[in-house]
This record gives sequence, structure tokens and C-alpha cells, in this order.
Amino acid sequence: MMFEMKKALTGSTGARVVKMATLAAGFLLAVGVVQARAQAVATGNGKLGPAAPVTYANKWELYGGINLMTFQAGQNLPKRMNLGGGEILGTYWITDKIGIAADYRGEAGTTPVVANPYTTRPLVYMNMGMAGAQYRGPKNQHAALNYHAYGGVAHGVFDSSTGNIPAQFNNVGLYSNRTKPIFALGASIDFNRSKRLAVRLSPDLIIEHFGTETREFFAISGGVVYRFGKK
Repeated sequence: MMFEMKKALTGSTGARVVKMATLAAGFLLAVGVVQARAQAVATGNGKLGPAAPVTYANKWELYGGINLMTFQAGQNLPKRMNLGGGEILGTYWITDKIGIAADYRGEAGTTPVVANPYTTRPLVYMNMGMAGAQYRGPKNQHAALNYHAYGGVAHGVFDSSTGNIPAQFNNVGLYSNRTKPIFALGASIDFNRSKRLAVRLSPDLIIEHFGTETREFFAISGGVVYRFGKK
């Protein structure tokens, strides 16, 4: 099973998935903004507010957004890199406060490497699949605070732009392509624009073990939440 997962996430397929996830996140964000404006109505004091009461009575929740993350693409590389891409998260709310979730993130970026005459910032991309839980904390008509913990695997492709480097210079400090455990611990705040739509900001602590030790990184995501289904 792990071999099939690894094969599915490698090569050009992984790059296409990253691109599709990013486009999907951008589309959801644009739809959310348009619908939020269309559904906003004037309140008694002249301010704009949600069109209908936000009850959080939904059974399902879909999130799409843009995700940024720091990472280190080699065990002994002196500098970290930045990854950017898309995130798609689906949640099934078992109770008013507890939901089970499945999360996909696809990201890419360039990284500094050991000095060599052939490349300075080769491309790295990563596909992450995780599952876990969300806990809904304080909430009201305007916003909600959620906590989450996800765990799964990440497949990193580190040789996508180093194929032209001669063998004697091939050790530029990057990891080999590999699939390793990864965890995301964090929270999110949802700013409600209607009963079904909200704008989300979600920071994460990322824990991974691509090398010989466990390392921690920072990630942040922003996008649109769509709630649907009745309990």
C-alpha cells in the first residue's frame, strides 16, 4: 500500500496535483468573496452583517485555501526554504464540538543547496495526506475558533530539477525522494460571512522526520470554508 501511495505521488503526477489544488483553492476563495458580498445585508445600525443566523448545525464542512510552509530540504543544508501551494480539508462533525477530518496539501518551492557549478536553487515539491480531528472552541454569530491535530505521510520530490547534474556533483545536500511521517498541530479562526460561508486563517506547527531527527516548522493557510448538510 505504501509503495502504491508513493508511486501515485511522484513525478509529473505530483506536480499536476499541486497545480490543481492551488487552482481549486483560488476558485473557492473567489466564489466565497462574491457570495459573501451578495448575501451581506444592512443591519439596524447601518453596518453589514451575515444574512442569516450562524447556527453551526452543519454536518459537513469543506475548506479550500492557499498554504505556505517553511521546510529544510536536506539534513545538513544551512538554510531553510519556503513552500507554497494549496490545501483541501474535509470535516464530518460527529457532535457540535468534535469533527473527524481528512486533509491534503500540495506545495512546491526552490531551496538553497551546497555550492556547485550547476544549480543554486533547485525545485522541490511535496504532497501531504493527513487525517485527524477538529475541536470547535469559542464561537458566536461572527467568528469561531477551532483546534486541530492531523497526522499522516508526506512524499517529497527533491530531484525534479537536478537531473542534468553530473554524478560527481550530484550530492548538493538534498534528501533523496522519500515518504515520511508528518503531523500538523494548530488552530483556525473562521470569520463568518453567512450561515454557510466563512473566511478562515489557520496557523500550524509542522512536525516531520525526513532526516535523522525530528524537526519543527511553521505553516499558515488562508481560504474559504463552506458548511453544508444538517445533523
